[in-house]
This record gives sequence, structure tokens and C-alpha cells, in this order.
Amino acid sequence: MKTNNIRKENENNFDDHVEGRNSVLELLESGKDINKIFITKGEKHGSINKIIAIAKEKRIIIVEKDKRQMDQIAQTENYQGVIAIVPPFEYCEIEDILQGAKEKEEDPFVLILDGIEDPHNLGSIIRTAETAGVHGIIIPKRRAVAVNSTVNKVSCGATEYMKIARVTNITDAITKLKENGLWICGTAVDAKNYYYNQDLTGPIGIVIGNEGKGMSEKVKNNCDFLVKIPMKGKVESLNASVSTGIIIYECVKQKIMKSIDKKI
Repeated sequence: MKTNNIRKENENNFDDHVEGRNSVLELLESGKDINKIFITKGEKHGSINKIIAIAKEKRIIIVEKDKRQMDQIAQTENYQGVIAIVPPFEYCEIEDILQGAKEKEEDPFVLILDGIEDPHNLGSIIRTAETAGVHGIIIPKRRAVAVNSTVNKVSCGATEYMKIARVTNITDAITKLKENGLWICGTAVDAKNYYYNQDLTGPIGIVIGNEGKGMSEKVKNNCDFLVKIPMKGKVESLNASVSTGIIIYECVKQKIMKSIDKKI
């Protein structure tokens, strides 16, 4: 009995989990390190076969477990019969984000999250940001969710492609971005301008505040300008990930329109 308890503790003491078929496939295709992959016994159909084939090709250890054991290892409820054990998420520096934009010969496009606490929101935001071409995301170390298995799963593996910097102080991070030529746009319900009336082209950082409190006053005061989304209903605010999608795709639209105007 004692041996079993030790074994169970060791199995749950790995660095981090990536769970769900799509997320594990994205992880395999990204080429990042994987310690091993757990698969539920009997789950050898559909995309599981593809996961097994790629893992064998890359010589990654595959371990079959019964459903009870898998439930004990899993950190999310809907892991879909597959769990990859990986090293901790590798955060980057702000300089890495800016360098990535420079290498692509693009104006820096950065997302700053001031205290997002819900892992589902963070996962959705990362997924949307990755599809929109955001060069990187900045999150605080304190009073905010970090990248974990839930975030990875909700992002559908987008965390594997997104540069994410985790900083001690968001205000200091904003100062650094400004020093590198970025304009900082905050989102607030009491802003005077609607997001679609604001020039969001060029080097830009978009700040999204906490789900309930919004941006802190210090962060708000350090923004170059503020924008808001029209609210016609009785509910006073949108979900943080929805708000993010609206704003960053306005940036995408304006950048595309500006590029077209230059060609005409």
C-alpha cells in the first residue's frame, strides 16, 4: 500500500501537463520537449492513433494506464484519454517579444494582461492572439493565472507558439515598451473614444484589465490613450477574452487597411 502511494505521488509530481488530443497533437508538431505521454488503455482510435504514431517516430515514451489511474493523474476533467508530461512552460523576456517582431519586419504588436485570473480566459486570449498575429503577451507574476494545463488545453495548443513574458511589475513593463517606441492603449468602460475611432496602427501594446476590476489605476494612468467597446445591453461588461478579440482584430483590420492604402 505504501509503495502504491509513493508511485502515485511521483506520477503527479511531474513538471506540467498538456491534456486533450488537439493540444497534445499541437505540442508534438511544435517539436518542443515531452517527457512522456500517458494514454488510457483501449483508447486506440481516431486521433489517438496519430498521437501514438508521431510519438513513436520522435521516440517519446508512451505509457498506457487504466481510466482510474488516468483520472488521478489528470489536472482537467476532459483530458480525452491522453496526457503529455512536459517541462515547465518556458516564459520569455520582453526583449524576446520585440526581437520576434523585428525578425518578421513588423511593427511590434503586444498584449498586456493586467491581472487575468481565470485560466479559461487566459487560454482563449492566447488562442485569439496567436491567430491574430500578436507577437507576444505580458502577464504579471502576482494575482494572476499562470500558464498551466487548463490554459494550454483551452488555447488548443496556441501556448506552444506564443511568446509570453511573466513580469514582476506591469507598469515597468509598459515603460519598457514605450521606450521601444510602442503606443499603449488601455481598455476601460469610462474611456471617451470607441475602439474603432482610435488609430491602432503602428507599434502598439493593448492592455486588458482584470475580469472584475479592470485595469489598476496605476496601469491606467500609464496608458497613452484609452478606448471602450459600445455597450447597448443591460450587462455592463464583456468577458475579458471577448473584449480582447474585438480590440485586437480591430488592430488587424486597421493594419490591413493601412497596408492597402499604401499600395494604392
